[in-house]
Amino acid sequence: MSTIQEPSFRQSVDVMFNRAVRLMDLPPGLEEKIRVCNATYTVRFGVRLRGEIKTFTGYRSVHSEHMEPVKGGIRFADTVNQDEVEALAALMTYKCALVEAPFGGSKGGLRINPQEYSEQELELITRRFAYELIKRDLIHPSQNVPAPDMGTGEREMAWIADQYARMNTTDINARACVTGKPLNAGGIAGRVEATGRGVQYALQEFFREPLDVAKANLSGTLDGKRVIVQGLGNVGYHAAKFLSEEDGCKVIAVIERDGAIVNDAGINIEDLSHWIKDNQGVRGYPKGTYVENGAAVLEHDCDILVPAAMEGVINLGNAERIKANLIIEAANGPVTAGADDILRKRGCVIIPDMFANAGGVTVSYFEWVKNLSHIRFGRMQRRQEEARYQMIVDELENLSEALGNKWTLTPGFKQKYLRGAGELELVRSGLDDTMRSAYQKMRETWHERGDVEDLRTAAYLVAIGNVASSYRSKGL
Repeated sequence: MSTIQEPSFRQSVDVMFNRAVRLMDLPPGLEEKIRVCNATYTVRFGVRLRGEIKTFTGYRSVHSEHMEPVKGGIRFADTVNQDEVEALAALMTYKCALVEAPFGGSKGGLRINPQEYSEQELELITRRFAYELIKRDLIHPSQNVPAPDMGTGEREMAWIADQYARMNTTDINARACVTGKPLNAGGIAGRVEATGRGVQYALQEFFREPLDVAKANLSGTLDGKRVIVQGLGNVGYHAAKFLSEEDGCKVIAVIERDGAIVNDAGINIEDLSHWIKDNQGVRGYPKGTYVENGAAVLEHDCDILVPAAMEGVINLGNAERIKANLIIEAANGPVTAGADDILRKRGCVIIPDMFANAGGVTVSYFEWVKNLSHIRFGRMQRRQEEARYQMIVDELENLSEALGNKWTLTPGFKQKYLRGAGELELVRSGLDDTMRSAYQKMRETWHERGDVEDLRTAAYLVAIGNVASSYRSKGL
């Protein structure tokens, strides 16, 4: 049995940070300032439930205020602890810096199993947690802006936004205190799908670069690539759906809490998702082979592995047996620092979490801007764009008629061309542009510096460089 100690999630983040800063010329004091977590607030509060007072423990960690507000999700899970929250806050700092979202890094968590409580009870708990954070400005449009994370979603964000508005009745920007809200509560089109869509855009950009694809011992395009997805939650579901339906990938296995479904012919993600909702798991799904030990399916042969659930699922215990040529970290920290070393030496290419799952914070940035500007994207220009496009189409059709109708515009082209960009199209366009730009910055560092062996180190170098520049501009 191996005596090698597996690093914790926070230690893994520090190991990867240290690996990058060794290649940089930073003053030791600035390096330490960027690495350490600025502050973590721990709150213990009571809520009267089922005739008794139940005490809950929650955290809100601020890693870096090189830019404000700070940004980061709130997760509800019974495994939440201070180390995890601080590691996630650090990743948020680097993630925002990498994709040039103007935020510092933060994260929150509440130690709770949401499955054990009714919706009404969860609302009471969420509002009380929000109250404790709001009164200390740990939720605030210009200082600290949460978002959904594991175990939370639009519903919880709506409760938090309403709680803030009740406590700050004269704040005209109250809706900007949190992102990931429902559309009717100040949310933005495309936010629910954003992280999964970002994973798709990240892979599309990777496969536009034949040299990078070759480094992963792959070739061609995404079409036909065999994909295994671990975790069919919000991120995994949307990533798997878009990759299979729009890019021609074949999802050959899906791993969930109660096991995995394997089908080499490909799995219909929409169909499996409905089954999971109705049956609380994948067990019994008729269109594939059920494997009770889901973790073992991580080791199946595939082209692309998408860990989209928890941190640390690829570790020293299984890294040697991972066969995927390409891993894209849709979750935060799914590959430990020790496993990362093993996989890199084997030639596996890892698209790192701070880039791969940055779609969520990118579209959260768009939502925050929308809330501060108090207007829906596309509202001012959409119809004017359509009118201009119509003028071009009319002119072309007049020209065709003058030439004896020798050619015509196809109805499909007209319909698509004449449609001005609405909020969803603009959000997707902005997300695609962000993912492409960030990947190219990473790629440039990866290929042009002889001392950078992998995309993760490249991502850290770009991100830490941007954070360092911000601190220097503040006089530090």
